[in-house]
Amino acid sequence: MSYAIIGFGKIGQALAKAFARSGIEVSVATTRDPESFASDAAAIGPKIIPKTLADAVKADIVFLAVRFESHRDVAKALPSWEGKTIVDVTNTYGVSPEELGGQPSSRAVAQAFTGGRLVKGFNHLGASVLAQDPVARGGRRVVFLASDDDAAATEMGTLAENLGFAPIKLGGLSEGGLLVHARGNVWGQLIFKDLVKFD
Repeated sequence: MSYAIIGFGKIGQALAKAFARSGIEVSVATTRDPESFASDAAAIGPKIIPKTLADAVKADIVFLAVRFESHRDVAKALPSWEGKTIVDVTNTYGVSPEELGGQPSSRAVAQAFTGGRLVKGFNHLGASVLAQDPVARGGRRVVFLASDDDAAATEMGTLAENLGFAPIKLGGLSEGGLLVHARGNVWGQLIFKDLVKFD
């Protein structure tokens, strides 16, 4: 299984740190030349591999850690996302419900990534929290996952556990997805809730 993070801002780097802590190789890419962020990737760890966008999207699981407005540009990198899982880490603060056609933002993202399996996840934590060791206060930091594809959510749950988190599946995008969804000035009930699960 291969992994990529598209977007290497605060959230992308926080995700990269989770992979580095667990010793799991992950490609990182932006629309810029990989050389421009190679030193930032190297500072996180040797298994954080800078690549071009065209090369990074060849991964089996792709974390979308760009601004919501940029998701369509990333989606154009492949004619079909068949066989791939896209993890939607975006939030849509300030994007009006009208722009989204009244649907959850993750539905809009899913429509752009034709053929792919979409999981909403890792978006409810701020970058500074996401960057921390998920083993905290005697438990593991919770990440919420929502998807209309249960197999994709299960697959992501396994990866989240391998990264040290405690995954909690919330159900489909229209139900559970709304709990971790921000659009316009309306925030889902679980946004920024830093919860720890005790085994």
